[in-house]
Amino acid sequence: MSRPLPTVFDQALAAAVRAPSPHNTQPWRFVVEGDVIEVWLDRERVLPIADAHGREARLACGAAAFNLVISLRSNGLAVVVRMLPDPAEPDLVAVIRLDGNQKALRAERQLAEAVFRRHTNRRPFLDKDVPPVVRAALKSAALQEGGQVEYLDASGRYSTVASLVRQAEALQAGDSAFQAEAAFWTHRPPESPDGVPKVAAGPPPDHHGVVTLRASHEDEDLPVREYEQEPLLAAVLTRDRGPHAEVRAGMAMQRVLLTATAEGLAASFLSQPFETAWTRESLDHIFTGLGQPHTLLRIGYGYPTRLTARRAVTDVLTHRTAPDVTAN
Repeated sequence: MSRPLPTVFDQALAAAVRAPSPHNTQPWRFVVEGDVIEVWLDRERVLPIADAHGREARLACGAAAFNLVISLRSNGLAVVVRMLPDPAEPDLVAVIRLDGNQKALRAERQLAEAVFRRHTNRRPFLDKDVPPVVRAALKSAALQEGGQVEYLDASGRYSTVASLVRQAEALQAGDSAFQAEAAFWTHRPPESPDGVPKVAAGPPPDHHGVVTLRASHEDEDLPVREYEQEPLLAAVLTRDRGPHAEVRAGMAMQRVLLTATAEGLAASFLSQPFETAWTRESLDHIFTGLGQPHTLLRIGYGYPTRLTARRAVTDVLTHRTAPDVTAN
């Protein structure tokens, strides 16, 4: 028995759920009505300790919204995106409406294809420089979504930010509630539809370098490995702050990550300093005058690793039927 071919909405939603999220919590849900897809924040999947205000969850929803948009555009459809359109519904992150047809650009098709190859790589990278032309492409990617990328090695902030990563990791190591939350979402079996499976963890470092691998993402069963000494670190920023900026930053972050994937790069997140109040305030101070930092990316060349699983689209999707209107 043959199955029907997936619609463009089916393809877009399959792309949306491939977005990154803290500990692969997947804090999103989608509502489809006619030619509209709504992206909602799923409060039940916001980390109550590490992300009490939902900042990282909104970044994840912004990334999912970008995947939706780039998939639709790659299929020759124009879209209109409204972020946080309803003050009365703060968890309605974005509304994406079809707006006719348009010619799909080659760059859009490349990014849409990269959605299903992009993954967080927590393993060692090669000590190989990212060329200036590729760095410029990542900065351009952020700008196209209203964000910006700042490379820390070029700014003189590298050692200060790396120190904050280590300090945050130390604070979290002494926080039993934080540790319990991380343990719940990590070291899961490979077939788990959410969380971080053990096979996606990195090997323990043979010594603590400039940047600390997140302890909850280490696999102690693997032999120790040497990590790159000074990975390329990039901050994703916006000029403004607040929930609206967090969603836009998520869209910018995802365009950067997909561009990196298309260029043969690997990436992982350094979320630790955003998850403790003191280090988050210190980060804000470090980037005063440039914008609001939303995430830190470790970028470089690495060997392929396994993709982590996602929940089925049917588990996060609701179809809303518009009520019939009876003529008088």
